Amino acid sequence: MVDCNELVNYCDNFLQSNEFKDYCPNGLQIEGCESVSKIVSGVTACQELIDSAIKLQAELLLVHHGFFWKGENPVLKGMKHHRIKSLLVSNINLVAYHLPLDAHKTIGNNVLLADNLGLKFERFFAPDDIALLGTINTQSGAAFKQRISKLLLREPLHVAVDRPIAKVALCSGAAQSYIQDAIDLGADAFISGEISENTWHIARENNIHYFAAGHHATERYGVQALGEHLAAHFNLSHQFVDVPNPV
Repeated sequence: MVDCNELVNYCDNFLQSNEFKDYCPNGLQIEGCESVSKIVSGVTACQELIDSAIKLQAELLLVHHGFFWKGENPVLKGMKHHRIKSLLVSNINLVAYHLPLDAHKTIGNNVLLADNLGLKFERFFAPDDIALLGTINTQSGAAFKQRISKLLLREPLHVAVDRPIAKVALCSGAAQSYIQDAIDLGADAFISGEISENTWHIARENNIHYFAAGHHATERYGVQALGEHLAAHFNLSHQFVDVPNPV
């Protein structure tokens, strides 16, 4: 067992969450019981994940996408009311880390995605060094698409161009706007989770492969790694629950 405040303070320091200007609060979002022995982690604090945490008798739910996003309606009704009520009634702490978990240099979404794709690290880029540039053995766009599909268990949307791939830039989630940074760095390909309408044209007209590999799929690694790290550090039980999302 560990005091929840001690665990959250450790996470805040480990992830340097105070260094980020984020779109939501990082750290403790919903207060539950004082002590934690079991953590359930997942990408998004949807009702299915919350129900799983309740069923598994977790005292803490650790997520990448939590609540209270900037610009959203603060009124607690409907879906939001049901989610928060479920946590409060079950006395479960909700802890969420967004950008700090994308950008972390050892257990971040982008570092782990790059490692799992076999990229050799070159440099970080974009605000907060959130994105990453690396290299692979030269291969075709079709071969690299197959590698992504095998790793993430889903086929990415591929904007294909006539160019071999050796230098790859990536940033998980809704990071399609960083494609220009990737172009400026001379990348042959850019990977993000989502794609916008204009991204298709930007990629084709700048002769760069673009892979929209899935917001959820590209962000499964960080929260799972953080949960495992906390379990080892504090001698806790941890279980990652993947609630599939094709987006």
